[in-house]
Amino acid sequence: MSQIDAEKIEGSEEPSQKLVDVSEAIRYRKRAQLAEQKKTILEQELAERKAEVERLNQNLSQMTMERQLIDGLVSAGVRDLDAAVIIGRTKLENDKETTAADIVEQLRKEKGYLFNDAAAAVASPKTSGVKDKLSGTRGTLERAAKKAANSGSRADLQEYLRARRNFV
Repeated sequence: MSQIDAEKIEGSEEPSQKLVDVSEAIRYRKRAQLAEQKKTILEQELAERKAEVERLNQNLSQMTMERQLIDGLVSAGVRDLDAAVIIGRTKLENDKETTAADIVEQLRKEKGYLFNDAAAAVASPKTSGVKDKLSGTRGTLERAAKKAANSGSRADLQEYLRARRNFV
């Protein structure tokens, strides 16, 4: 083996063992540690978010069932809505398979005193609204304003202002 071949062999070993400065190695190590810390923090946040989503989904399903129960009780003509909802909610919690309609029927059979005698509650008739006392005067005021605007007369303007002072 010649001296040139020996240099080639030695030269080929150096690139494969590529040495890195100590400061760069420390910097890389710090970056890796920060990345690992960030990863664990993000994993914890993800787990918290998933737990929160699960909790909110459970709350939503409970509210939906309670709303269906309230709607069913109202349409069945319940007298004491609060008591019926409390009883119905406990029955729903005890038996997850039943629906709100089943609970309403069960309450109607077991606790008939919670419901009105009529099959369905009848909505109260509409009442007549209160009439505005100034509704007749507004027409007079509007007519005077239009007359003053169209004619441009100072007398019409004065008449409009006098009417406005009296009604407003």
